[in-house]
Amino acid sequence: MLRTFKTLLAGFCLLAVAALPLAAGEQQGPLSPLAVVKGDGARIEFQVETATDDMSRAEGLMFRTHLAPDHGMLFIFEEPVRAQFWMRNTLIPLDMLFIRTDGRVANIIANAEPETDDPRPSKGRVIGVLELAGGRAAELGIKPGDRILHDLIAAGE
Repeated sequence: MLRTFKTLLAGFCLLAVAALPLAAGEQQGPLSPLAVVKGDGARIEFQVETATDDMSRAEGLMFRTHLAPDHGMLFIFEEPVRAQFWMRNTLIPLDMLFIRTDGRVANIIANAEPETDDPRPSKGRVIGVLELAGGRAAELGIKPGDRILHDLIAAGE
């Protein structure tokens, strides 16, 4: 009986420890490289999680309490859409870079306010959205027209 109790207690402790990153809002999926090529040719490197299905796009960066300055999340759509994003259950400010089918930034929503349901729309149809820590786009001089390079985005010239 004591052995069963100890086994159950050990199993519970393992589950609790494994759940700590989720409870802290720090879950993270696999990372892949992404680059932003600015108008002057300067290249800025990021590591991004990708959201390519309805479930991962709906969850996005919800409940995260931190996003490293060189990390982000790339949302990819099956076909071009007029995208609208909100910040429900998102605890940190984010920059949203809406990406056209040619890989160029269509528009940027800077420092989107956390935990709001206000729609933040793309200007025209886009194939993806890159979310970065709030303020990073301005800090790095990223602007509409800059090019996003990632394996899931067609190369545009």
